[in-house]
Amino acid sequence: MSNETNSVKPIKIQGFTPLLSVFNMPTSVRFYRDLLGFDLVETSEAPERPDNYKWARLSLNGTELLLEPRGEKACPKPATAHDWLERHDMSIHFGCPELDHVYAYLQSNGVDVTIPTSTSYGYKALYVRDPDGFPLVFHWPEGSV
Repeated sequence: MSNETNSVKPIKIQGFTPLLSVFNMPTSVRFYRDLLGFDLVETSEAPERPDNYKWARLSLNGTELLLEPRGEKACPKPATAHDWLERHDMSIHFGCPELDHVYAYLQSNGVDVTIPTSTSYGYKALYVRDPDGFPLVFHWPEGSV
């Protein structure tokens, strides 16, 4: 495989949409829609309870997420909440140049968020967890704003 940037690419990917399986669909929909500002662009049929969709697609400035309820039989909750919060198998990084604004906004809304700090890879970043414990990283190259 070649790493040359001018080589012809065999697959023309035009987007990336992670799917998150969540324990509480209404809470997750409200977190991403009402707190982070994602638009709810497509869902399963109308739910019996508000925001309790069988699946939902959300979008913000070209960034998409899919949410679906986590099935207890297919993927049960871990033994303890600590087990879930200590997961390190996946995180979502959002490119975001306004880290100080995001920090102040999330903190003013009662979200446990870290102060923006320098990373080992040359970015400034802040860290937060969504309602299911998925790590979210808002980051931007240092010195580029």
